[in-house]
Amino acid sequence: MRVFHSEAEVDAGFGPSAVTIGKFDGVHSGHRAVIARLVTDAQAAGLVSTVVTFDRNPLAVIAPEHCPDPLVSLDQKLRLLAETGVDATLVVHFDEAFAAIPAERFVTEYLVKALHAQRVYVGSDFRFGSGNSGDVALLARLGHEHGFTVELIDDVVGVAGERVSSTRIRQLLAEGDIADATRLLAHEPAVRGLVVHGAKRGRELGFPTANLSPESEGLIPADGIYAGWLEDHGTRHPAAISVGNNPTFEGVPQKQVEAHVIDETIDLYDHEVELTFVARIRGMVAFDGIEALTRQIADDVRVARELLLAE
Repeated sequence: MRVFHSEAEVDAGFGPSAVTIGKFDGVHSGHRAVIARLVTDAQAAGLVSTVVTFDRNPLAVIAPEHCPDPLVSLDQKLRLLAETGVDATLVVHFDEAFAAIPAERFVTEYLVKALHAQRVYVGSDFRFGSGNSGDVALLARLGHEHGFTVELIDDVVGVAGERVSSTRIRQLLAEGDIADATRLLAHEPAVRGLVVHGAKRGRELGFPTANLSPESEGLIPADGIYAGWLEDHGTRHPAAISVGNNPTFEGVPQKQVEAHVIDETIDLYDHEVELTFVARIRGMVAFDGIEALTRQIADDVRVARELLLAE
């Protein structure tokens, strides 16, 4: 997949293309259904399948007080988009200047001049341009003027009949419901970050952990203990993952993510790793003493091992 970080980077001879536009936060099953249709139609018509997305949620600029935490970072999003088979992605830097661009100018500069769009795929509620002044009717009219058609795409619903949305997935992760979040995402939720030095309490208890920097990428699920995978330089290791503030100990104020690699001893300090969440084992609770905590950790590791080996 080719990635352009501005319309100026797009080759003069790029296209003609079939384009879809959106935040694509999480690149969930709904997004993947849209992109699958885009890719199929583009291949049949000899067009370059292209995603236009943003380097941040537009609400971060327009209404930051209403902006939700992202499900994935931009780098994670690009890796997930690459898995869909789309030919190219244009990442738009969404700042105040871009937010002020009139709807007509967005179409002419991005869709027509840069991407040479012949087909544009959007939902019925699609809005664009300064103050969200552009709608599907305007896009269709501009398409008629500039030689592209507008294809409407329906919302995707899950097997339970609910609309697949990033908002719903955030709710599920906030509840620690990894199974349903994975079903709607069509991939397991993950966080990525640098392994930093911690308090070494896990090592003292016989279960050393890799502690992620607070500046990790991806939405962290609810506090608790999870079975998952730690990926380091392309190699996956089974892990028991703790999310929370270690309530058995005092003076641990911030939410921490740490992973114990099962049945292996690996030096991971200063490595950038990705933790993938497979299943929630239990919630985060305080234990009456170190002995009770150690017994519970040993059982958590056993359960995680069984869950992961059964995959």
